[in-house]
Amino acid sequence: MSSLNKDIETVAALKETYGSAWNAINPEYAARMRAQNKFKTGLDIAKYTAAIMRKDMERYDNDTSQYTQSLGCWHGFIGQQKMISIKKHFNSTDRRYLYLSGWMVAALRSEFGPLPDQSMHEKTSVASLIEELYTFLRQADARELGGLFREVDAARKAGDSAAEAAAQEQIDNHITHVVPIIADIDAGFGNAEATYLMAKQMIEAGACCIQIENQVSDEKQCGHQDGKVTVPHEDFLAKIRAVRYAFLELGVDDGVIVARTDSLGAGLTKQIAVTNKPGDLGDQYNSFLDCEEISPADMNNGDVILNRDGKLLRPKRLPSNLFQFRAGTGEDRCVLDCITSLQNGADLLWIETEKPHVGQIGNMVNRIREACPNAKLVYNNSPSFNWTLNFRQQVFDAMAEEGKDVSAYNRDDLMSVDYDETELAAIADEKIRTFQADAAREAGIFHHLITLPTYHTAALSTDNLAKEYFGDQGMLGYVAGVQRKEIRQGIACVKHQNMAGSDMGDDHKEYFAGEAALKAGGEDNTMNQF
Repeated sequence: MSSLNKDIETVAALKETYGSAWNAINPEYAARMRAQNKFKTGLDIAKYTAAIMRKDMERYDNDTSQYTQSLGCWHGFIGQQKMISIKKHFNSTDRRYLYLSGWMVAALRSEFGPLPDQSMHEKTSVASLIEELYTFLRQADARELGGLFREVDAARKAGDSAAEAAAQEQIDNHITHVVPIIADIDAGFGNAEATYLMAKQMIEAGACCIQIENQVSDEKQCGHQDGKVTVPHEDFLAKIRAVRYAFLELGVDDGVIVARTDSLGAGLTKQIAVTNKPGDLGDQYNSFLDCEEISPADMNNGDVILNRDGKLLRPKRLPSNLFQFRAGTGEDRCVLDCITSLQNGADLLWIETEKPHVGQIGNMVNRIREACPNAKLVYNNSPSFNWTLNFRQQVFDAMAEEGKDVSAYNRDDLMSVDYDETELAAIADEKIRTFQADAAREAGIFHHLITLPTYHTAALSTDNLAKEYFGDQGMLGYVAGVQRKEIRQGIACVKHQNMAGSDMGDDHKEYFAGEAALKAGGEDNTMNQF
C-alpha cells in the first residue's frame, strides 16, 4: 500500500472518530496535502539530506566517477528552478546538490546592500537563506504533486483507468526536489561559541553540511583575494568541534563538516600558536613563520621572541601587527591543515587554490592521503578563475614541454578571440569539459561546485534583455529572447501564475469550500495560452 493510501485510511479513521463535525472533510484531500508537505521541519530535511551525502561519499570511495556537483544559489527561486530543470533533463536529483555561498549572501542578501566577502553581513542571513531555499524546494514538490493529483481527477472524470494508474504511479514514486545544501559559515563569525550558535541556526533551517574556513573571523577575506590571515590549528579545531556539537545536540548524528584551508594563498597569521613541547601542533604552525635568528643584544623594545632548539628567533611582524609566514610554505601548511582537520572531526576538505590545476590539487591530496587514506575534497570551480586563459596556458606549456611549435601563440594573450578556432583552444576546451571527472579521478575531489554561477547568469541574461528591449528590438527582444525560448524549452516558470502557487490555491479553495470555490484558473486565465 502506498503512503498516500495509508494516509487516506488514517484520516478516514479520524473522521469516523470525530463524527458529524468532520463530515465535510475529504480523507483523500487531506492525504494529498500531507504528501505535498513531506518535510515538516528543517531538522527533518537535515537528517534526510545528511543520509544522502553519507551514502554518496561511500559510493564515491568505491567509484570516483560517482562524484557530486552543485551550483551556488542566492535566492529560493533560483534554487527551485535549478532543481526543476535537473529533474526535467535527467529525471533524477541523484548526486546533485545546492551550494550556499557566503560571497553571494554578502553581495546580494544583506540589509546593508552589496558588501565584500569579509563576514560583514548579518549572521542570521545565512540561516534565513537556507530556510528560504528549502521553502521553495518544498513548494516545487507540492506544485508537481498537485499537477499529478489533478491528472488523477481528470482521468477519473473521463473514466480513463490507464491514465489514472499512470499518474498514480508517478505520485507513489515521486522524486523530491529537496537535496543536500553545502552551507558556508565563513570563519564562524566570532569565537567558537558564536560558531556553535550560528551552526545550530543553519542546521535547524535544514543544513546537513557546513563548510568552515581557517581564516581569522574578523580579518576574513574572499578566498580569491589577497590579505588572508589564518589562525593556529587549535583555534580552528575548536570551531570544528563546535559545529559537531551543534549537529549532535540537534540529533543530526551524521551531519557533514567541510574544513576549508586558505593557507595556500594566506601569508599572514594574527597569532603565534601556543606550544608546550617541540614538534607539537603549535610548534609545527610556528615553524612556518618568517623569522630571523638574533642574540639578546639584538632585541628591541616590544619584540616577540621564540626559543627554538636553543636559538632566539624573531618573527617578522608587520605594521598591522600581523606575523608573516615564509614564502613557499603554503602547500606544506595546506597539507598540515587538512590532515589535522580530518584527524579532529572534519569529514571533507576544501583547498582554496589560485588556479584550477588537477596536478597541483592531486599532489596535495596524495600527501594528505599518506596520513588519511580516505581524504576527499570539495572543490570550488570558481568564477574567479579565468578558465579559458588558465587552460589555454596549461596546454601551451604542455605543448612547449613536448617540443611542439608554439610560435603561433602569444602565451600572455591566449584569451584573444583570434585563438578560438585553433588546435590549442580545442584541446583546452576539452580539458575544461572533463576537468570535473579528471579531478574526481586523479585529485580526490568528491564534490565539484561553482560558487557564484547564478550571480553571473542573472547579470548576463539581464544585460542581453536590456540591450534588446530598450533598443531597436523592443518587445521582440523579450518575446524572441525569453518567452519563445521558455515555451520551446519547457521552462516551468513560463506559467508564472502556476509557479507562484495559483493552481494549488485553487485546489485548496475546492477542498475548503467545495462548489462555492471561486477559482483563478478558469477559461479567462491567460495562462491557458501556454
